[in-house]
Amino acid sequence: MIIAGASVQGTAHLAGARGCQDAFKAVDLGEAAVLAVSDGASSRDRSALGAHLAVDTACRLLAEDLPDPDAAPETWTRWTAERGQRIVAHYLRAVAGLLGGGRCGPETEQDPGALAATLTAAVVCPPWTAFVSTGDGFATLLTGDGRCHLVLPQPPGPVSFLSSPGAALRIRTFTVWEPEFGGVFLATDGCAALTLDHPRIRQLPPEAGPLPAEHFFQGVAAALRANHGDAEPLRRLLSGPEAARTGDDLTVLCALAEAG
Repeated sequence: MIIAGASVQGTAHLAGARGCQDAFKAVDLGEAAVLAVSDGASSRDRSALGAHLAVDTACRLLAEDLPDPDAAPETWTRWTAERGQRIVAHYLRAVAGLLGGGRCGPETEQDPGALAATLTAAVVCPPWTAFVSTGDGFATLLTGDGRCHLVLPQPPGPVSFLSSPGAALRIRTFTVWEPEFGGVFLATDGCAALTLDHPRIRQLPPEAGPLPAEHFFQGVAAALRANHGDAEPLRRLLSGPEAARTGDDLTVLCALAEAG
């Protein structure tokens, strides 16, 4: 399995003398992999730390005690849901420790929102891919024949963070069974303009929602396979003029089957 990722500071962040508030992390488990990306809230000074804490927590918990690839769908669904709850609990506990107190929450003096961050994570264990998400990140699944599916679209409404009240109830978890697995991409919201197409491009009505930009995902997948996972082509794309128009930090992380 090929694993590659890149994170680029947004032009607006650079102009405002703010560092990159995105983070990503991956764990290669041989026949499986764990991926996580996070976007720190731009209004919070310590959100970059929160983003790194989010990906560390997710990768640690999602790499433990994976179900067997041949396990029943119910087993994968239950495991993923339970891991989502554990990630929120462990994240809040770690934030409380960083803030120098005990419990964190709106009813205490310790506000976990100081480290507010989103999370989009995946466990890749073909034919299964399990997702845990809160916030406005998104995920695209590639099949062996090169088709792209937006399996985790950006949710409507206000952005929810791991530290938001009721985060354990808002976190999304689900599993996908795809025997022709080709790859999975995770991205933070700053990448939307670069990696998602408006439905009118494919002559579909607006209610069809955003669609994955196949030229982006197929092109990146081909380049990474050709150079054995060197992420430089991905970094160049995220640093290009088209990506720079968003002004936001951009992070993309992927795991690809070595054969196309």
